[in-house]
Amino acid sequence: MSAAEEYYAQTMELLQRLRDTQMDAIDRAAAICTESIANGGLVFLFGAGHSRMMCEEMTPRQGCFVGFFALVELAVSTHASIVGTNGLRGPLFLEKYEGYAEEILQGFEFGPHDAFILISTSGIRPLIVEMAMGAKARGLPVIAMLSKPHGDQSPPAHSSGQKLMDVADVVLDNQCPPGDCVIELEGLEWRTGPVSTVTGAMMMNMLRCEVAERLLARGIKPELLPSHQFVGNVSAEEQLERFYEGYRKSLKHLYE
Repeated sequence: MSAAEEYYAQTMELLQRLRDTQMDAIDRAAAICTESIANGGLVFLFGAGHSRMMCEEMTPRQGCFVGFFALVELAVSTHASIVGTNGLRGPLFLEKYEGYAEEILQGFEFGPHDAFILISTSGIRPLIVEMAMGAKARGLPVIAMLSKPHGDQSPPAHSSGQKLMDVADVVLDNQCPPGDCVIELEGLEWRTGPVSTVTGAMMMNMLRCEVAERLLARGIKPELLPSHQFVGNVSAEEQLERFYEGYRKSLKHLYE
């Protein structure tokens, strides 16, 4: 079996395991998100480093809808240069710096119906743990997307001795092995083939679809972001404007 085929096979196995083990957690997460959005609240999403991608998989994304808010802190999620300005050293350092999360949270005015989804495959760095603590201190329910196998074998990095999985109300296990990667190749001492993007995006979209269905069941029609690839489609253009306006109105309590 080639490396490409092995990666496909192992990833599909993890996706099946996700389906077999995570439906209850997705159900509980969907209940939190539905309650939040139905009552005019926002579901915040935060992830540092690569985990930022899972925030943007939820919103803004074709098929997303008003109610989800990607809290993207550029200082810990823009590192494409790798070295030098906007490189990787700064974000990795800030993820370990205690107190930084509270400074981010103080920039917002959270409402009584808001909730949080926090994404971190390791779930141990101080930034993500303190984001969860800060959200809980403000009375917000916390959903965590992480790798339970990685978290179970890793010592806590925060001075409290807690990990993200210890603070969260609901844990979505992305099924990733410790270190995320699944492919071992002769001649390489470290694995390649990370899987958290695939399994994480799958759970994000399962959650999104479940919340949409539940909102409709409550008589609430989500304001969707349509595909804007249909050039010249007047209906899509009109829906895009409705999404923009709905999203603008949903943020009214953030900066009060």
